[in-house]
Amino acid sequence: MKTSREELLVISAQAGNEAAFAELYQAMFQPLVKFAYKLCGHHDWAQDAVQDVWLDTAKKLRKLEDPKAFRSWMFRAVRWRCIDLVRKANKTQAISEEDQLPEASAELSEDSGLLKLIDQLPEIERQAIYLFYLQEFSIAEIAIVLEVPQGTVKSRLNRARKHLEKLLSQDE
Repeated sequence: MKTSREELLVISAQAGNEAAFAELYQAMFQPLVKFAYKLCGHHDWAQDAVQDVWLDTAKKLRKLEDPKAFRSWMFRAVRWRCIDLVRKANKTQAISEEDQLPEASAELSEDSGLLKLIDQLPEIERQAIYLFYLQEFSIAEIAIVLEVPQGTVKSRLNRARKHLEKLLSQDE
């Protein structure tokens, strides 16, 4: 979605336009689910995380002061919700080893060799690469989502690229 169009939809949704909110939902739901899946590795958890964030967004959208930040705001909220779900699952698993965590269903993204290599990266590098190349976020937007300085995002991207080069050379 074009940034200026998204910005207008956010402003309209903040004013109570349900059609604008629905259009934002339609445009962003799948990218958010893909991101959530990359973070938690479970289709059901990813869907739950995104649904929870949209429910919160419906209540809190008017509080967003900068409509340009909507996309980053949503991805950051999904990231935190996934972190919470994984922590809760780990805690539950530690309490009772008998409880089985849900099995991951079919991956939501394209099945390419490069995506498999990206999945081998350390978590912090994988998030930066995913947001930069697959979601086409700017460095500033990634810094907002990951809640780190822009310089940290740049260094994570640089490390991730070097790590990917190394992994690619091993595959040859």
